[in-house]
Amino acid sequence: MTGIVFFKTKMLERVVQFYVEKVGMTVWLEQKDCIILQFDNMLVGFCQRDTCETDGMISFDFDMRESVDVMYEQFKDLAVAPPSVYQKYRIYQFFAKDPEGRNIEFQSFLDTMKPV
Repeated sequence: MTGIVFFKTKMLERVVQFYVEKVGMTVWLEQKDCIILQFDNMLVGFCQRDTCETDGMISFDFDMRESVDVMYEQFKDLAVAPPSVYQKYRIYQFFAKDPEGRNIEFQSFLDTMKPV
């Protein structure tokens, strides 16, 4: 069983293009005014609406710190700060913004994690 998190968007095509071309997500399901994207075992849907939702955060998890560094090179212009270690949760991370201002995080756990 899996789940989907949905966000309202005012710019469906631009947001989908951003997540597909820049982040590397794939289109899992395309409907009339909603598109569901997939990244590994995560599903995120964006639905065209008159308002957009920018609360919360979309976090992308990678197996290695080096993968976070690769993503940082692609997102330098949108990153809030370079990657760093957050000791409280033992993660290596950086934050950026999507085209509508949603917070996105790229992270790698420093401890060995149980597979999902």
